Amino acid sequence: MKKTLLVLALFAVFISNAQSKSDLQSHYEAFYKEMKSQGDVNGVINALTHLNVIAPSQQRRDTLAFVYMKNNQNLQALNTIGIESNPNDSDLAVQVKAVTLKALNQPQRAIVHFESMFKRNPTPYIAYELADLKIQIGDNDGAGTNIEYGLANSKDDMKYAFYERQQPYEVPLKAAFTHLKGLMQFNKDKEDIDAAIVYMDEALKIDPNFNLASLSKQALESRKAVPKTEE
Repeated sequence: MKKTLLVLALFAVFISNAQSKSDLQSHYEAFYKEMKSQGDVNGVINALTHLNVIAPSQQRRDTLAFVYMKNNQNLQALNTIGIESNPNDSDLAVQVKAVTLKALNQPQRAIVHFESMFKRNPTPYIAYELADLKIQIGDNDGAGTNIEYGLANSKDDMKYAFYERQQPYEVPLKAAFTHLKGLMQFNKDKEDIDAAIVYMDEALKIDPNFNLASLSKQALESRKAVPKTEE
């Protein structure tokens, strides 16, 4: 009799805990929907964090990392999903790792994930990110391959956004690639500044309001103006 009562008691506790967990999950799922509809990012993060504790899933974890990324909380995003390259990662997880590592000024690590993105779904936009990062680390040959792909596959209506001014602006993607080509040329031969300026002029011909290309041209011209010191 005592054993029967003990079993019934344990069963009642189990049912109670299961109901409690189910109720909590339902609560935070409703909370998540409400916060999402209100555009409350902190509320969305709170809801997803609780849901990942109550009912962990890779999809929720990836979504939470993505929300962190969109809110410029890059370290939190990476702490959520890690930085390792995993062939089983979702497309969203790979994107989060690539973008956040780039934002954290980790070009070598970011390239690994952008390369994975490019293998899964090659686009001129991903090629641009790869070329930009490879120029930063001095991989001119790799950057050149990505630039040529981008120039060959960019459509006239494709734009790329820049943020070096207070007011962000967009330029044709082909102009952005041509600007990168100028930077790559300068990296290859810092003595032949005119060759790099030719590409800056080409980029400005595509879009005369391309501020970054104009700044790059000015910087190159200022280097030309500095007389070489005698050895």
